[in-house]
Amino acid sequence: MMENKGILYLVPSPIGNLSDISKRIIDTLNSVDYIFCEDTRNTQKLLNLLNIKKTTISCHEHNEKEMSFKLISYLSEGKNIAYMSDAGYPAISDPGEILVKEVSKNNFKIIPLSGPTASLTALIASSLPTSHFLFYGFLSSKHSERIKEINELKPFPYTIIFYEAPHRINETLDDLYNTLGDRKITIARELSKIHEEFIYTSLKEITSLNKEFKGELVLVLEGNTLSNEDNDLINIKDKYNELIKNNISKKDAITSLSLIYKINKNILKKMFMND
Repeated sequence: MMENKGILYLVPSPIGNLSDISKRIIDTLNSVDYIFCEDTRNTQKLLNLLNIKKTTISCHEHNEKEMSFKLISYLSEGKNIAYMSDAGYPAISDPGEILVKEVSKNNFKIIPLSGPTASLTALIASSLPTSHFLFYGFLSSKHSERIKEINELKPFPYTIIFYEAPHRINETLDDLYNTLGDRKITIARELSKIHEEFIYTSLKEITSLNKEFKGELVLVLEGNTLSNEDNDLINIKDKYNELIKNNISKKDAITSLSLIYKINKNILKKMFMND
């Protein structure tokens, strides 16, 4: 074991309002030897406002693995390092996960600092259940993969939190509505900033408006509130439509569903009589 080993500090940055930054964070940034960060330009603006003069080193999603070795070499020399991503916590829909993995694997100490996070800020003001929830982050930017992800989340019974970009928000809302049906949703934008806004609505209502959104967005979505019986019915209908789409005859589709779900064929025939 090495003596005088350095420490990696994981430092959250303000999601908008600079007053959210804590004294502990300022003291830490002043005390470390180097600041690794997602975007040196954004971090430098913050450091200038805080009158902190430190060397910043770029460490983003495209070079994180490579930079983790450089960071470890500094730690082995006894240097203390801060890592900051843009607007929120490192490693939460931002770089940092690889750094933590490599640093912990090499037995260096890691100290996370607490601070602002967009996901929880949006959740507590969403008016949706907060006792259990899933933070999902960004859905895929590819339509087919996004639909697959949403389908996998369909039965999840608790509140789900997504991040989304303004240029893709309406596509994502359409996909959520078309895949999940109507659910309550709260859209939080520009959190902690001057134009902070919470939109309390439903998927059906918001998709009909085709509203233009600006700024950083958090979607807080109601979980699945349907009973098991309702879910089974939806799954059967989805499976039936999938089989028909793949040129399976109505008769063969009903036979297959009868075997899979152990339901009498006559019940299924009545269910799909008009299809």
